[in-house]
Order: sequence, then C-alpha cells, then structure tokens
Amino acid sequence: MQYSISKTNKVLEGRVVLPSSKSISNRVQIINALSNSFEPIKNLSDCDDSRVMQNILFSNTNTFDVGHAGTSMRFLTAYLSKIVGEWTLTGSDRMKERPIGVLVDALNSLGAQISYLEKEGYPPLKIFGSNITGKEVELKGDTSSQYISALLLIAPTLENGLRIKLKGDVVSRSYIEMTLNIMEEFGVKSEFKGQEIFVAKQAYQRILYTVEGDWSGASYWWSFMALAAEGKLYLDGLRRRSFQGDSGLVPVFEKLGVKTQFSKRGMFIEKKESDCKKLVYDFLQMPDLAQTFAVCSCLKGIPFHFKGLETLKIKETDRIHALITELGKLGYVLHEPAEGELAWDGERKEEDEKIVIETYHDHRMAMAFAPVAFVRPDVVIDDPQVVKKSYPNFWKQLQELGFAVEEK
Repeated sequence: MQYSISKTNKVLEGRVVLPSSKSISNRVQIINALSNSFEPIKNLSDCDDSRVMQNILFSNTNTFDVGHAGTSMRFLTAYLSKIVGEWTLTGSDRMKERPIGVLVDALNSLGAQISYLEKEGYPPLKIFGSNITGKEVELKGDTSSQYISALLLIAPTLENGLRIKLKGDVVSRSYIEMTLNIMEEFGVKSEFKGQEIFVAKQAYQRILYTVEGDWSGASYWWSFMALAAEGKLYLDGLRRRSFQGDSGLVPVFEKLGVKTQFSKRGMFIEKKESDCKKLVYDFLQMPDLAQTFAVCSCLKGIPFHFKGLETLKIKETDRIHALITELGKLGYVLHEPAEGELAWDGERKEEDEKIVIETYHDHRMAMAFAPVAFVRPDVVIDDPQVVKKSYPNFWKQLQELGFAVEEK
C-alpha cells in the first residue's frame, strides 16, 4: 500500500488528540506484571508495540513473537529471565538483525540463563527463567538506553537489588531518568549519581496509573506547523513537566518558527517567523526526533549539523542511511561527518522525477516525511500503515485537518 498526501492550502488549524506514550505504557505494563497487579492502566497506548506487550504478558504459551517491537524485545528479555519457566522470544526478520548481546551478557552475568537460537548476539532467544541473585553489572554509557531500562525495571525484584556502572558518555540519559521516575511513582527508590545507578531490593506498589500523551508522536505536528504558511493547533494530552526526554523539542522548534503556549491539558502551537540560518544540535537525549528535524530543516532550506545519533543505526532501520537515501530523492545531499552525526550543508542535486519514500518498516520514517505534502504533494509514502507501531490514528487525524490522504 502507498499513500499520497496533499492539501489545497498551507493553513493548519484545529485540534489533535495525541496518542498515549508507548514508552511509558510499556514500562508500566512490565511494572504491573512484576507486582502481580491487576489494576487497569488508564489511557494505555493502543499502538502495535503496546498491544504486543499486553498480549504476551497475558499469554499462556511459552513462545512469543514481538514482530518489529524493539522495546518489547528488550524489556521482555529481562522480565522473562526472572520468571520461572522455559521461554522462546523471537521477532521479525528485521528484529533478528537488531543486536541484543549487550543486554543478554549483562543478564547472564547476574545469573540469568539466556542463549541464542540462531545468530550469536541476536534474537531469537531461549530463556530459562530463574531466581537472579547477582547485584552489580557494568555497561558502556553509549549503549541503548532500552538495555539499561530493561535491567532497571527488574532491579527492585532481584535478591540483592542492582548497581549499574556506566562507562563513558551516557547516551539517552533522559530515557533512563524517565524509567527511574516511573518506578518512583510505583514506590521504588533509586540513586543515580554520576556514572552509577543503584536500586535496592524493594516492592513495587500497586497503583492506578494514567499514561500521558506521546511527545515523540507530537513532534510531527510541530514539523507541519513549521512548514505551514500560517496556523494554530491545539495538542491535547501532553504534560508541561513531562518525564519524556522528547519534551525538549519545544525550544528547538522555536528556532524553526513554531511558538508553544501551554494550557492545563495540553498546548497550543502557532506559526511564527524564523530567522534560523543553520540548526546545530546534539540529540543525545532525544535521538528519536532526529528524523523529524532533519526532514523539517531540509524542507525549510535550513542547513543543519546534528550530533548524538549513535543509537540510530540499531533502531527499526539504520536511520542515518535511510535519511540520506530518502532525502536524496528530494534533492538534498546529506552526509555523515562522523559516527553518530548527520549534516546538510545546503547542497542540492536534481530531484527524482517520481518520488516514493521508502519507510523501511520504520514508523518514524513515514510520519517524519508526511510534511513533504506542503512542499511536493506528488510524493508517495510507501507502507504507510507502519505508523500503527506508535500512532495508529495519524493518517485519520491528517484527514480531519483538511489533508487529502489517498491510496495509490
């Protein structure tokens, strides 16, 4: 399936009810399972990733397929390692290309029993769940924050608690802090000082939890507004003081011409003038927004140099390669100055005559490129339903705002 997206004018007005946070939903589901809580989770995300997690946690089989759900793969690897039983955890062909050795090695060093069924260091996994007694593990700080969060979520249930020592620069610290903040809401105390995190053995409290809106999903509406001729949108469901690191997008989009005004339940975003000549930013704490800002900056003709993108190559796809390839079809010549960096110096080449944006099974590619509709409405998005991974109503909401979304 393919979609073309267009709009008769470049005015953007209306109200958008944002999806609930996938990141928070999946953390809370694991915590509820660890505490044997049957309290309902209010505003739980209905995206594919969260549905996968929910279905597996309530399954009575011992073989689980997470599909493309990377968060589920990491969190369930840690969770199942301490649930007595014999488990098989697998995923899509792309999931089998995404490394998980760092997490498996860490868990095995703590006493877990996990082995590989196919390629060493990659899913699928055979997990023999047992009592884990180890109390200290060392990881590189630039490893995926999901590995660290997976360990933290089970930490208070381990016999000796857990101390994690991080070596070098800590990538995506905001996601680690989000995990610890959510754990604290469930009554678990922790210490995060310098390069060490310590969680003592303690019990999660059973509480009625409400999941907030998703800042990552909200980012695409800022991008649309930055490219609109004029407009004002109300985004419903975001907290001003959010645990989500992606809430840091507000001052960055201010530079690209979007004004943000908070209210009790959400915020208004409005088009404003921008005099930004070049966007230089370190995305270490919100790498998932790199695609949004790369596409938006190019379409606005603003050169950029982004750093802190070390984890982008092990996401749903190699996002650095994907951005260089797909923006290249639109005539933007991007390059990778160094590992974990992406830049566009303003260099242009001839655009492809017919443009089909490949999404690489990556929901963020589809949504990041949707604002192209304001610049070249003949562009086609391939595999648009991939957005179900995090934002099932994305295309429907575009239509409600006056966009024509047509199947090709």
